[in-house]
Amino acid sequence: MPKVRHYADLVATLAGLMWLMLYWSISISLHIGTPEPALAALLALGSMILVSFAHRPVRVMLSRYHVRKRRTEMWMHILALPLTLAFLFAIVIDHLLTPMSGAQKMLLFNVLATASWLVFLVTLLVKLMVRNVQDRRGRDDDSGTDTDADTTTNTGITATSDEARLEASDEARLEASVASAPPPGHEDARQRADETPAADATDKPSDTTPPHR
Repeated sequence: MPKVRHYADLVATLAGLMWLMLYWSISISLHIGTPEPALAALLALGSMILVSFAHRPVRVMLSRYHVRKRRTEMWMHILALPLTLAFLFAIVIDHLLTPMSGAQKMLLFNVLATASWLVFLVTLLVKLMVRNVQDRRGRDDDSGTDTDADTTTNTGITATSDEARLEASDEARLEASVASAPPPGHEDARQRADETPAADATDKPSDTTPPHR
């Protein structure tokens, strides 16, 4: 899409420049009184139009929506607006200042058309700068989002590994305590072994008992 827009801007700018060349050639022809400049400009413009219609890639490119839209804006800048302004200015000058000849009216139209073409060119440059800034901000936002996602993922992995490490240490501690504990019957046997000598000592007769006479 950006490439198509660049093509549209370039085509519209060059087309407006060609038509301006034709306008100024007519003014020059009217000024010097000979039609050669206007005929040369018409021949060059006709050759460009013939090539654009005969060459299929150029014809396909000119049929794109963005190219047609940009060419329509160009025509509004170099034909519709200058023609309307030149007509109004010519009427005002004729009635208030002095009558104008055809060459002077054509010169006024050419000046207004050139100014409108320059405005159109500046508008395209401003739009291009705005698109570049927006694309750059969009790339920066995408990179920031990816960085946040990576940080969150790494944090989650670290927390999971810490939990797994704690669980492993708890299991190892439990196994060690179970291994160090005595078997269930060991305490009963030990208690019986302690009680047996005491019972034997009770049952044995005392040596201090006096003999019977």
